[in-house]
Amino acid sequence: MTAGYRSVLLERAGAVEAGGVDAGVAAHYGAPTREARKLAEGKAIADLSHFDVVEIRGEDRQSWLDTLSSQRISTLKPGQSTQTLLLSVQGRIEHEMKVLATEDRLLLIAEPGAGAGLAQFLNSMRFMLRVEVNDLSATHGVLAATRTIDTAGSLIWQNPWPGISEGGWAYSREDHPGKERAWFMHIIELDKLYEAVAEEELAGMMAVEALRIAAWEPRFGAEIDDKTIPHELDWLRTAVHMDKGCYKGQETVARVHNIGHPPRRMVFLDLDGSMHTLPATGAEVKLGERTVGRITSATLHYEAGPIALAVIKRNVDPEAVLTIVDGETNYPASQEVIVATDAGQVAGRFTGFLRTPPQG
Repeated sequence: MTAGYRSVLLERAGAVEAGGVDAGVAAHYGAPTREARKLAEGKAIADLSHFDVVEIRGEDRQSWLDTLSSQRISTLKPGQSTQTLLLSVQGRIEHEMKVLATEDRLLLIAEPGAGAGLAQFLNSMRFMLRVEVNDLSATHGVLAATRTIDTAGSLIWQNPWPGISEGGWAYSREDHPGKERAWFMHIIELDKLYEAVAEEELAGMMAVEALRIAAWEPRFGAEIDDKTIPHELDWLRTAVHMDKGCYKGQETVARVHNIGHPPRRMVFLDLDGSMHTLPATGAEVKLGERTVGRITSATLHYEAGPIALAVIKRNVDPEAVLTIVDGETNYPASQEVIVATDAGQVAGRFTGFLRTPPQG
């Protein structure tokens, strides 16, 4: 997303612009909970044209990105998609990318505003390899829905969440609520955005976030801080290949998974429905008088009511009722475990929620 970007779809009746990282597109079009229901039912689509798009061309593109990132990219065939991370030496998440392979390039979808930094880093790592990196964010964006959009072209990234990709590992339970939501992101030229939407109903970012939070899916622009490792967010499911060759941060990923524990865990929170507001991002999560984490995302869901994601200390009792403190307002909250309290330390044991990926 370029500075000052404003989607043409904000001209739609009732559109209210979002703020923060989602500025430039609609927060809603007048009825956010109804929009979320229609989005879930496949009767509306979402304008994510502020998301950034980067392309990688050249003969070495797949093997090169494979060596840099946490996921296996070298085996992708045209039309296939995956998710991958760029990590620091300490295993902390620096970039998250949604990767779509075509016949002659890789297309990467990144968070709004992240494309320039991602392209700059990738260009710094080209060396003598046959690759070319281009930031397309000024000319391309995304439309998304729970089904494919016939008018939005054939460049479609299909979300692997919450499946367990080849080489992945699940830290959460088998009856995952994210299985109820398919998610397709169409890469589209911005000057064709209005035409591609045609007469479709639109849902704003509040609806998108409601479905994401209910699906327990982390977002780079929300659940990440400068210390986050993939294990804490259950991203070993879809964004990390545990058997892949060397990449920066791999040693930490393997060490925590095999002989350690992630220090924190993402958790889903059911908030007290009697409150008339939602806690702000960053609000403290407390167990008694002790601060054990912070809210990362919160929304009003059309069925579940007020819900949130938070990142808390791993050893917090999963049965404990927590309190969200936002200024003078306290929100009681019950937990649903996403990342198991015994996550990690899988070498030599097979207990708890921990599961190997399906075989075959």
